[in-house]
Amino acid sequence: MTSPATAEPVGQHRLGPHVVGQRVVVRRLLRGETGPSGGPAMTDLLGVCTAWEAGTCTIAPEDGEPVVIALADIVSGKPVPPRPSVRHRVGVREAEGHALALWPDVDQVALGDWVLRSVPRPVGRPLKRANSCLAMGEPDRPLSEAEAEVRSFYRARERRPLVQVEAGSATEEWFLAHGWTPYPGGEAAFELASLARVRRARRAIGGSLPEGARITLEVDGPRVLAEVRRGEELLASGRAGIDGDWVGLHALHVAEPHRRRGLAGLVMDDLLEVAAERGVSTAWLHVETDNVAARALYRGLGFATHHVARYLGTD
Repeated sequence: MTSPATAEPVGQHRLGPHVVGQRVVVRRLLRGETGPSGGPAMTDLLGVCTAWEAGTCTIAPEDGEPVVIALADIVSGKPVPPRPSVRHRVGVREAEGHALALWPDVDQVALGDWVLRSVPRPVGRPLKRANSCLAMGEPDRPLSEAEAEVRSFYRARERRPLVQVEAGSATEEWFLAHGWTPYPGGEAAFELASLARVRRARRAIGGSLPEGARITLEVDGPRVLAEVRRGEELLASGRAGIDGDWVGLHALHVAEPHRRRGLAGLVMDDLLEVAAERGVSTAWLHVETDNVAARALYRGLGFATHHVARYLGTD
């Protein structure tokens, strides 16, 4: 079935010494046992390959003791992707729910899992997240009635009705089938990372403030504002909202003349330091899916896409 342990695997599986340290699935014979069809009994084992030696390999399952398997008993097998981290196994509705901590003055009305959101007195262009219905999870009424309530809520506030849905979900399909359309620029990836990993990556990059500039922090309960100023000039800024052991980064902005000098990273450093002091372990942010440069930057810091959200609107 395989060549010696020092050679590349051959036969029906893609296993060999090269998979040591990787997560694999292995189908093996159970010697001396008979299967349901009368032939040899087999079983599957999922776990991390911890050793590949002459004649045997060792698989450590997620639960239980390591299993030593004779190479001659391997029927099939292959490497499989690593199990998603605990934070990536969080549901879409739960993940998006952490965004509510970013805006303390948002009017909120629950419709089961759905949440109607509206800023009473928005300054400038209304933010989509703070002025849309979080339509993830299950509403507390039939979809047609929930949709009617969404329309009524925003029309009463003289706003265009918007919903935030998971891209590709059954909820999105329902809204599209009932006349709602994608909102321009309304597709954003929810990026998620270990706070400790992001901070390690940022320390490796480093950076320094321009001469004469200083960074200030304004902490208001779970919300943090960081600004880089030189005199009265605002060079860069960013906000964070802490919800439990999650911190969301929002509105990272650098003034045009000062871009590509690492100021956004320095703002992020201070926001994450406050979060770390409060025991936060998970960082997240939204980034528009067509912002290729930003997504590449965040991937380099350890962020990975949890899901994609899309905004839909109607007249």
